[in-house]
Amino acid sequence: MDLETIKKVIKRYTTGHAEFIVNATTAERYYRNKNDILLNKPKAQEEDTENPLRNADNRIPRNFHGLLVNQKAAYMFTAPPLFDIGSQDANKRITEVLGDRYAKATKDLCINASNCSVAWLHYWKNSEGAFEYGVVDSKQIIPVWTSDLNKKLSGILRVYDELDDTDGELYTIYQYWNDKQCQAFRKKTSDTLDEGLQSYAMFSTFVDNEASLQDTYTHDYDRVPFIPFFNNNITTSDLDNIKKLIDTYDKVYSGFVNDLEDIQEIIFILTGYGGTDLAPFLQDLKKYKTVKLDDDGDNIHSGIQTLTIDIPVEAREKLLDITRKAIFEQGQGVDPQPEAYGNASGVALKYLYSLLELKAGLMETEFKLAFGEFIRAISKYLNVDCKSIIQTWTRTAITNDTELAAIATSSKGTISDKTILKNHPWVEDADQEEKQIKKEQQAAEDEADQYKDTFGQDVNNDGKEK
Repeated sequence: MDLETIKKVIKRYTTGHAEFIVNATTAERYYRNKNDILLNKPKAQEEDTENPLRNADNRIPRNFHGLLVNQKAAYMFTAPPLFDIGSQDANKRITEVLGDRYAKATKDLCINASNCSVAWLHYWKNSEGAFEYGVVDSKQIIPVWTSDLNKKLSGILRVYDELDDTDGELYTIYQYWNDKQCQAFRKKTSDTLDEGLQSYAMFSTFVDNEASLQDTYTHDYDRVPFIPFFNNNITTSDLDNIKKLIDTYDKVYSGFVNDLEDIQEIIFILTGYGGTDLAPFLQDLKKYKTVKLDDDGDNIHSGIQTLTIDIPVEAREKLLDITRKAIFEQGQGVDPQPEAYGNASGVALKYLYSLLELKAGLMETEFKLAFGEFIRAISKYLNVDCKSIIQTWTRTAITNDTELAAIATSSKGTISDKTILKNHPWVEDADQEEKQIKKEQQAAEDEADQYKDTFGQDVNNDGKEK
């Protein structure tokens, strides 16, 4: 792709990407508990029009969005999905490629998708030819889709900033990936696209054991090596449904705290005070507990009155409760209030997680497609056959293990032992558990054989000699 063509591509796709960046940045900010209430301008304390009773300016955010996102991530990916392509040897090799960072990568994908509506996984081969993968910041990725009904990914424009160590300048990097290669370009962040864009040699190639840098990287993946993980079927973030509710809760709660702080301040209304300076009045009140007042003789009695704030406590408490309930309903989460649990067990516990399960199910449907592409990419790298993939997803929630174990026991003979192992509450890896069972059975058989050899004779089941 020549320089003029890539300029047209960048102009076409980056313009519409600005709104996505704004929304994603806002959701990530709320995830870190940096809500809009913290960005409000401080109250002007010097204007004459300010209400003298309103001095407190507390702004307290509540991290409901972060709680709901972390709740979903822990619920779905504390035990990350397991994959079975029909061969134990191939499964083992795939697990080795996934490595120790796989569990963290799945949680990062869930959090990114929840905040940005889509998460992106990039895979590549390192200089030694080993398979690598990593989660990319969603704000850097601009996808290019085909126009057919299947809507396949035809290209990726990745845009990010990078500081050049040689000249100390900040550059904007543009990488365009397709199913065959990647081209890199860059410009100084301060320059315009038309003036400053140029090819950027950033890819290392090895020829005759000597490394050189080029602006084009050719790969053999036969597809764009980026995989989208959508949050749900309509590609929205988890903040969209609850942002206004969170803002309402923050305003009411912070206003409540401000009132409680301001109510401690008493406004004195003085009638017939003889002095012109208020400092002696406060000193006399503090030291002598009395104040000298004058009578002007016009039948206006001197005196002191106080003015305080009346707080509608009941109305605010009711509004906070309603808003909190609406946040967890709209956000489809589990409210961690202790009274919501009680002595729930069995079906009641499932009902408690019903909304969260609905939200998790929508994500699982989208993530299954993405993980399928990812495992097929690994299988291609390992050169193993991968016709079908069985994915096992485990939820992490409060459960009645006794009930689940009883169901597993009663299912013996009705379904396969492998399925029972996969769904048993104490089993995390069915393949490993199956190996352990066989190992223990073999050890028991060896012990029985050793017993026979020791006594040199067979023993009936009733303990009598044959």
